[in-house]
Amino acid sequence: MVLVFDLDDTLYDELTFVRSGFRAVSAFLEAELNFPTETSFQWMIERLAAGRGTIFDDLLRTHGIYSKRLVRKCVSVYRGHRPDIHLSEAAARCLERFRDVPKYIVTDGNKIVQANKIKALGLTEVMKDCFITHRYGIRHAKPSPYCFLKICEQEDVPPQTVVYIADNPKKDFVGIKPLGFKTIRLMQGQHRDLRLPAEYEADRQIMSLDELTEEVLESLQLTLDS
Repeated sequence: MVLVFDLDDTLYDELTFVRSGFRAVSAFLEAELNFPTETSFQWMIERLAAGRGTIFDDLLRTHGIYSKRLVRKCVSVYRGHRPDIHLSEAAARCLERFRDVPKYIVTDGNKIVQANKIKALGLTEVMKDCFITHRYGIRHAKPSPYCFLKICEQEDVPPQTVVYIADNPKKDFVGIKPLGFKTIRLMQGQHRDLRLPAEYEADRQIMSLDELTEEVLESLQLTLDS
């Protein structure tokens, strides 16, 4: 058996990364323009609650300091900062519980951003490999099964012995279920209330990674030594 985990809103709360990035941008704006850190940070947090959109553009326009160069710099700071994020307690327990099982990450997103997250969370020490799909081209982002098949090749196992635990039914399961991969949906994060047709949904649902147990895996006809 091989366990594969999504990253954002699966192993940690993605909003903590967003807040960490806003902190970094606020610090940059204070150093660059003497724009008070708490003013810009609180503005971005309130704007986020109303919807993500073009937050940096809107922040700079609202305060009369907009320029394309400054927007690009804010984006660069946000993407390149060292994130202050941590595994959820349930995720830490889960990874320890299955410490002897081969474990992988498959995640979409900006290559630099996702790599920084993986490093900050200490996942390089506990995962056999971490696949950031955009390293292989946008066409291989989820729902493409490309990275999952690479894991099968690396482990020399069929898809039926690989289970993917993730949170977004719009893209996480629909591309791999037809190939025989097992799937578990974690009902957390921004997609927790989303309901889609059966082909998009996982084989099982859990409310917390504490519920990812050997019994749940056995219900998918998986065993620890399969």
